[in-house]
Amino acid sequence: MPEPLKIDIWSDIACPWCFIGKRKFEAGAELAGVPVEVEYHSFELSPDTPVDFEGDEFEFLAHHKGIPVETAKAMIGRVTSIAESVGLHYDYDALQHTNTVKAHQLLHYAKAHGRQLEMKERLLQAYFEQGRHVGRIADLADLAAELGFDRDDVVRSLEADEYLADVREDQAVAVEFGIQGVPFFVIDRKYGVSGAQDASTFAEVLTQVAAEKAASDTVDA
Repeated sequence: MPEPLKIDIWSDIACPWCFIGKRKFEAGAELAGVPVEVEYHSFELSPDTPVDFEGDEFEFLAHHKGIPVETAKAMIGRVTSIAESVGLHYDYDALQHTNTVKAHQLLHYAKAHGRQLEMKERLLQAYFEQGRHVGRIADLADLAAELGFDRDDVVRSLEADEYLADVREDQAVAVEFGIQGVPFFVIDRKYGVSGAQDASTFAEVLTQVAAEKAASDTVDA
């Protein structure tokens, strides 16, 4: 088996396109038949959002983008439809908008325990499909415990901001790379792909990069 391609993905838990992009990338990797090693990196789309946001997602989007609420509802309706096309069932009526910095710290905690991908999936599912709160320590600890993590240790880690420096480092690298929106995929530390591209696009890129890597390894040998 060839060595897996390293895939570094910058994304935010509160980013609807990041969950859609995750599904499309996974489908593309399967289509390409290319082994990949995925690592997620922190990106906050709205770091000034309070943990307990007053209002619904429609009001947040309208205020954030300076558009009428009806326009925001139409935009969210379009995103929800696209999410359905990849098997995701967004529930914006139940969604609890919040600050995601603690959730990003939890992802680093899970990475340190070798289970970041599971935690990423659980957080996205909880936020977009189940109306769970992903900004408060107690709620995040509950979600982690559902995956078998030690709840008390998760609380300890989040209260101590154990992985906050790692979150900030991810964000600093994003600035260095010029990443202004997510999801953003860095493939084999060489190529960048922005946005929730179609599965076929990801498959094409992965196939090309894998071929280039194989050719380079042959020359080096």
